[in-house]
Amino acid sequence: MAEAASDARLEKPAGRPHPPRWLGPLVAVAVLTLAAALLLRTLGNYSAARLAASIEAASLARLGAAALFAALSYLCLGLFDWLALRYAGRPQPWRRAALASFCALSIGHNLGFAALSSGAVRYRFYSRFGLSAGEVARVIVFCGATVGLGLLGLAALVFLGRPGLVSSLTGLPEPAVLGLGAGCAALVCAYLALAALARRPLRLRAWSLRMPGFRLALAQLSVGTLNFALVAACLHQALSAVATVSYPQATAAYLLANAGILVSHVPGGIGVLEAVVTFLLPNADIIAGLLLFRLVYYLVPLALGGATFALTEILARRARRLSASAGPAGAARRRA
Repeated sequence: MAEAASDARLEKPAGRPHPPRWLGPLVAVAVLTLAAALLLRTLGNYSAARLAASIEAASLARLGAAALFAALSYLCLGLFDWLALRYAGRPQPWRRAALASFCALSIGHNLGFAALSSGAVRYRFYSRFGLSAGEVARVIVFCGATVGLGLLGLAALVFLGRPGLVSSLTGLPEPAVLGLGAGCAALVCAYLALAALARRPLRLRAWSLRMPGFRLALAQLSVGTLNFALVAACLHQALSAVATVSYPQATAAYLLANAGILVSHVPGGIGVLEAVVTFLLPNADIIAGLLLFRLVYYLVPLALGGATFALTEILARRARRLSASAGPAGAARRRA
């Protein structure tokens, strides 16, 4: 606890005014509207008959396994926030971190520009839990670093462990694949070394960021890598429902597709994921499997996360009204 509190020092330049009170509800309405519109637009790309046929074509075992790995991934993402809150010096119970993470990321994964979309949802939750805007910023930065570490960690494992497979998928010579894997591993090691040795904050213009401690950075790497391994497992089960695809193939294809998704910021990676995976696995009839993956990992969580976020907003507004009607004494009793 003391280590986390001492490590979390992201200072915001002084003199910035606090955001107006109406901004939070406006952001919540905007995020929910965008999420609903995206869900309807994405579902509109597929006919009901095609959706039903894709689900019917998958065995219950494959569909259940894909759903299980998706659920485990979102639980793992909850650890991102739980660790980030410790880094920010404002640890919260697991249930709070998991709730905020699920609502933020189920929406952010689909809207694109996750640092902004999921960041807005996180701010709505964590401001109610007593965090300042600067502390929420530390949480967002930490989670973003965890995403990067996870992708680099899994890429290092796959590129160094299966260079022949990656070479056959991409056409790159094996030495180049090994070089990329070594580069990913070097970046991970550099981050861990910086976390272990850095004693002064890193500075970027007016911002100052202190590195997490080594143990917290190691937890970032472990949880981040595990999360993307679980997402790849979800993709593998969805693809295996309609084609013969190995887990290493699915993992390598997912990692390479993610590079395009991160660069393009296309909401939910729509079109990018399909194009890259289809290009890398041209001999497999995998469109139905990709549709299943998008349904299980993106669309179902989006519907659940959007509904949950809307419910929390309604409950929070009701609690504020009750607190206001009870007066200062009632508010004091609620805080107690």
